[in-house]
Amino acid sequence: MKSCPQWKPWLVTFERQGGTTPLGPSSPAPISGRQGETSSGLQGPLGFGLVPAAFVTSFLAPCFSAPDIRNIDLSKNLLSSWDEVIDMANQLKHLEVLNLSENKLRFPSESPSPSGTFTTLKVLVLSRTGITWAEVLWCAAGWPVLEELYLESNNISISERPADILQMVTLLDLSSNQLIDENQLFLIAYLPRLEQLILSDIGISSLHFPDAGIGCKTSMFPSLQYLVVNDNQISQWSFINELDKLQSLRALSCLRNPLTEGGRAESTRQFIIARIGQLETLNKCKILPEERRGAELDYRKAFGNEWKKAGGHQDPELNRPNEDFLTAHPRYQLLCLKYGAPEDGELKTQQPFLLKNQLITLKIKYHNELDDKVIEKQLPDSMTIQKVKGLLSRLLKVPASDLLLAYESPKMPGREIELENDQQSLQFYSVENGDSLLVRW
Repeated sequence: MKSCPQWKPWLVTFERQGGTTPLGPSSPAPISGRQGETSSGLQGPLGFGLVPAAFVTSFLAPCFSAPDIRNIDLSKNLLSSWDEVIDMANQLKHLEVLNLSENKLRFPSESPSPSGTFTTLKVLVLSRTGITWAEVLWCAAGWPVLEELYLESNNISISERPADILQMVTLLDLSSNQLIDENQLFLIAYLPRLEQLILSDIGISSLHFPDAGIGCKTSMFPSLQYLVVNDNQISQWSFINELDKLQSLRALSCLRNPLTEGGRAESTRQFIIARIGQLETLNKCKILPEERRGAELDYRKAFGNEWKKAGGHQDPELNRPNEDFLTAHPRYQLLCLKYGAPEDGELKTQQPFLLKNQLITLKIKYHNELDDKVIEKQLPDSMTIQKVKGLLSRLLKVPASDLLLAYESPKMPGREIELENDQQSLQFYSVENGDSLLVRW
């Protein structure tokens, strides 16, 4: 096999069976804008920077005879047209990853890519290339197995629905395209394999799935598992409520929105968890079963008075909250079925924040050398589990690191809830007045 000529300051590498061959002194740049890890086995991109197309083609010419080049990074170059890309790709029969970001390319508007040019291409980065949605659709006919498409910062407006194209795409990045609104998103809502959708910084503030009512799932985005809506204008809980209608959604990133900025970050996280029942990861943090339970109980309690005023009742036959409440809190009735309707004692109007108003009386149960012991203590509900362990360590003369805590509530007889996270508070776990704290070591 011929080796490529060494040409500073670039590094040319290509993957082949048995390893990656480097040719040059510099280090290859990763794909710009790529979310997460590269596809399995795709390592060592062919990398260039600020090079005219003619030089790139000339430099690569000896390498085109290599049958197994799979990953090329041509970002930040002086490529000027899609035709130049096609000329190079025609000679790379196993190309799987192609990064063309930050090249101001002219794209065809009347004829699709020649059949057979990109038959193996799985990942394509076209961020900051100036491509339009119409041009994406024209070219996409030549990307039959494409799985990941990155279109960040192209001032794109989605003008029509993909028909018989982009059907294999599992990840679509439309970040920083400020012309996109919720109605345009419906045009891509039926891509059958779309699992990850990145919509950061598009300016979106509202979302509504018209085909699904309260408590129902939408037929749109049937495979969507991971949604990113960071850096937008989301300020209403109705946006979060709508996400519960996505049948496959498991992970959400919703950072730096008006709804999530300011106030208590912990409460915001709890309310998002409570409003999206199938969510497993929020802002890249796993939602443990104990956290979900605490979030749903707190949410049920926080809006209990509003529920009663709207027609809610502990008697199932009289429990008929009005439509406005059900629209604002679509999962509330389900949570009442799951945990029971909130009791009147839970819904007392909260007193001004004073320590005496935040104290809860707990029965602390533990076993000493002779028998079981029960003592009563008043503790602030804001007290962390770590501080509770410190108090019990001094009281029981046992190292705090040896203590295992759980609690039981008269409302859930026979169940023990472990207090596993030392950084969380008693309130986080919904420990209430009259509950029993179980101490073991």
